[in-house]
Amino acid sequence: MTPIVNSNYDDNAITNSAQKIKFLYSYRGKILPRPTDGKLRYVGGHTRVLSVDRSIAFAELKVRFLELCGSSMTLKCKLPTDDLDVLVTITSDEELVNLIEEYNRFSLSTNKDLKITAVLFPLKSLKKISPPSTVSSLDFSLVVIKPPSVAGFWGLNSSPAFGFPPGVRKDGGKVRY
Repeated sequence: MTPIVNSNYDDNAITNSAQKIKFLYSYRGKILPRPTDGKLRYVGGHTRVLSVDRSIAFAELKVRFLELCGSSMTLKCKLPTDDLDVLVTITSDEELVNLIEEYNRFSLSTNKDLKITAVLFPLKSLKKISPPSTVSSLDFSLVVIKPPSVAGFWGLNSSPAFGFPPGVRKDGGKVRY
Protein backbone atom coordinates (compact mmCIF):
# COMPACT_ATOMS: atom_id res chain seq x y z
CA MET A 1 0.00 0.00 0.00
CA THR A 2 1.36 3.38 -0.99
CA PRO A 3 1.00 6.23 1.51
CA ILE A 4 -1.01 9.18 0.28
CA VAL A 5 0.87 12.44 0.66
CA ASN A 6 -0.98 15.71 0.39
CA SER A 7 1.62 18.08 -1.01
CA ASN A 8 -0.58 21.11 -0.29
CA TYR A 9 -0.61 20.19 3.38
CA ASP A 10 3.18 19.81 3.50
CA ASP A 11 3.72 23.13 1.72
CA ASN A 12 1.30 24.88 4.07
CA ALA A 13 2.96 23.33 7.12
CA ILE A 14 6.39 24.52 5.97
CA THR A 15 5.07 27.99 5.12
CA ASN A 16 3.19 28.29 8.42
CA SER A 17 6.17 27.13 10.48
CA ALA A 18 8.41 29.63 8.69
CA GLN A 19 6.00 32.43 9.57
CA LYS A 20 5.77 31.43 13.23
CA ILE A 21 8.19 31.99 16.05
CA LYS A 22 8.07 30.38 19.47
CA PHE A 23 8.60 32.04 22.82
CA LEU A 24 9.74 29.84 25.68
CA TYR A 25 8.47 32.10 28.45
CA SER A 26 8.70 31.80 32.22
CA TYR A 27 6.86 33.74 34.90
CA ARG A 28 6.20 33.80 38.66
CA GLY A 29 9.60 32.32 39.48
CA LYS A 30 13.08 33.63 40.22
CA ILE A 31 16.45 33.71 38.52
CA LEU A 32 18.98 32.15 40.88
CA PRO A 33 22.56 30.89 40.58
CA ARG A 34 23.01 27.15 40.27
CA PRO A 35 24.78 25.81 43.41
CA THR A 36 27.29 23.73 41.45
CA ASP A 37 28.72 26.30 39.05
CA GLY A 38 26.97 29.60 39.80
CA LYS A 39 25.39 29.78 36.33
CA LEU A 40 21.99 31.48 36.43
CA ARG A 41 18.82 29.45 35.99
CA TYR A 42 15.09 30.01 36.31
CA VAL A 43 13.60 28.39 39.42
CA GLY A 44 9.94 27.89 40.29
CA GLY A 45 7.02 29.52 38.58
CA HIS A 46 5.72 28.38 35.22
CA THR A 47 7.42 27.82 31.89
CA ARG A 48 5.33 27.60 28.73
CA VAL A 49 5.68 27.85 24.94
CA LEU A 50 3.79 30.42 22.88
CA SER A 51 3.78 30.25 19.09
CA VAL A 52 3.00 33.52 17.29
CA ASP A 53 3.36 35.01 13.82
CA ARG A 54 6.76 36.55 13.21
CA SER A 55 5.00 39.77 12.23
CA ILE A 56 3.22 40.14 15.59
CA ALA A 57 3.05 43.66 16.99
CA PHE A 58 4.50 44.29 20.43
CA ALA A 59 1.13 45.46 21.81
CA GLU A 60 -0.55 42.28 20.58
CA LEU A 61 2.20 40.13 22.12
CA LYS A 62 1.73 41.88 25.46
CA VAL A 63 -2.00 41.19 25.29
CA ARG A 64 -1.30 37.50 24.63
CA PHE A 65 1.02 37.33 27.64
CA LEU A 66 -1.58 39.17 29.75
CA GLU A 67 -4.19 36.59 28.81
CA LEU A 68 -1.84 33.69 29.55
CA CYS A 69 -0.31 34.99 32.79
CA GLY A 70 -3.28 36.80 34.26
CA SER A 71 -1.48 40.09 34.86
CA SER A 72 0.56 42.73 33.06
CA MET A 73 4.20 41.85 32.71
CA THR A 74 7.50 43.35 31.63
CA LEU A 75 8.98 41.28 28.80
CA LYS A 76 12.70 40.55 29.07
CA CYS A 77 14.40 38.23 26.60
CA LYS A 78 17.68 36.38 26.48
CA LEU A 79 19.76 36.87 23.36
CA PRO A 80 20.68 33.59 21.66
CA THR A 81 24.39 33.93 22.45
CA ASP A 82 23.98 35.14 26.05
CA ASP A 83 22.94 33.56 29.33
CA LEU A 84 20.26 34.68 31.77
CA ASP A 85 22.66 37.26 33.25
CA VAL A 86 21.94 39.47 30.21
CA LEU A 87 18.24 40.06 29.60
CA VAL A 88 17.04 42.62 27.08
CA THR A 89 13.85 44.49 27.94
CA ILE A 90 11.47 44.65 24.99
CA THR A 91 9.24 47.74 24.98
CA SER A 92 8.42 48.47 21.33
CA ASP A 93 7.74 47.00 17.91
CA GLU A 94 11.24 47.95 16.76
CA GLU A 95 12.91 46.14 19.67
CA LEU A 96 10.75 43.07 19.07
CA VAL A 97 11.65 43.02 15.35
CA ASN A 98 15.36 43.36 16.22
CA LEU A 99 15.10 40.46 18.69
CA ILE A 100 13.37 38.22 16.15
CA GLU A 101 15.98 39.11 13.51
CA GLU A 102 18.77 38.26 15.96
CA TYR A 103 17.23 34.84 16.58
CA ASN A 104 16.73 34.35 12.82
CA ARG A 105 20.42 35.07 12.13
CA PHE A 106 21.53 32.70 14.86
CA SER A 107 19.11 29.99 13.68
CA LEU A 108 20.45 30.22 10.13
CA SER A 109 24.07 30.02 11.29
CA THR A 110 23.44 26.97 13.50
CA ASN A 111 20.73 25.29 11.35
CA LYS A 112 18.53 25.03 14.45
CA ASP A 113 15.05 26.39 14.95
CA LEU A 114 15.39 28.28 18.22
CA LYS A 115 12.77 29.44 20.66
CA ILE A 116 13.09 32.94 22.06
CA THR A 117 13.76 32.58 25.77
CA ALA A 118 11.68 35.15 27.64
CA VAL A 119 11.20 35.94 31.30
CA LEU A 120 8.11 37.86 32.33
CA PHE A 121 8.33 40.07 35.38
CA PRO A 122 5.16 41.44 37.02
CA LEU A 123 4.76 45.19 36.87
CA LYS A 124 5.27 46.83 40.22
CA SER A 125 1.89 48.03 41.37
CA LEU A 126 1.60 51.52 42.71
CA LYS A 127 -0.32 51.82 45.93
CA LYS A 128 -3.18 54.19 45.44
CA ILE A 129 -3.80 56.51 48.34
CA SER A 130 -7.13 58.20 48.04
CA PRO A 131 -7.49 61.48 49.88
CA PRO A 132 -10.35 61.80 52.35
CA SER A 133 -13.52 63.02 50.73
CA THR A 134 -14.06 65.90 53.16
CA VAL A 135 -12.00 67.71 55.74
CA SER A 136 -14.61 66.97 58.38
CA SER A 137 -13.73 63.29 58.13
CA LEU A 138 -10.26 63.98 59.54
CA ASP A 139 -9.85 63.39 63.25
CA PHE A 140 -7.53 65.90 64.91
CA SER A 141 -8.51 64.97 68.47
CA LEU A 142 -5.31 63.01 69.09
CA VAL A 143 -2.93 65.62 67.70
CA VAL A 144 -0.97 67.35 70.47
CA ILE A 145 1.24 70.28 69.58
CA LYS A 146 3.86 71.26 72.15
CA PRO A 147 5.45 74.67 71.95
CA PRO A 148 9.26 74.60 71.90
CA SER A 149 11.04 75.31 75.14
CA VAL A 150 12.29 78.86 75.41
CA ALA A 151 15.58 77.74 76.97
CA GLY A 152 16.47 75.88 73.78
CA PHE A 153 16.29 79.10 71.79
CA TRP A 154 18.21 81.32 74.17
CA GLY A 155 21.76 80.78 75.26
CA LEU A 156 24.35 82.90 77.04
CA ASN A 157 25.65 84.67 73.96
CA SER A 158 22.77 84.04 71.66
CA SER A 159 19.81 86.08 70.69
CA PRO A 160 16.19 85.17 70.72
CA ALA A 161 15.08 82.75 68.04
CA PHE A 162 13.57 85.52 66.01
CA GLY A 163 14.99 88.86 65.00
CA PHE A 164 18.75 88.36 65.28
CA PRO A 165 21.18 85.89 63.72
CA PRO A 166 22.91 83.40 66.05
CA GLY A 167 25.82 84.88 68.00
CA VAL A 168 24.32 88.37 67.98
CA ARG A 169 23.03 89.86 71.24
CA LYS A 170 20.89 92.91 71.87
CA ASP A 171 22.01 95.07 74.83
CA GLY A 172 20.21 98.24 75.69
CA GLY A 173 18.96 98.82 72.19
CA LYS A 174 22.40 98.29 70.63
CA VAL A 175 23.28 95.38 68.47
CA ARG A 176 26.75 93.89 69.01
CA TYR A 177 28.52 91.40 66.79
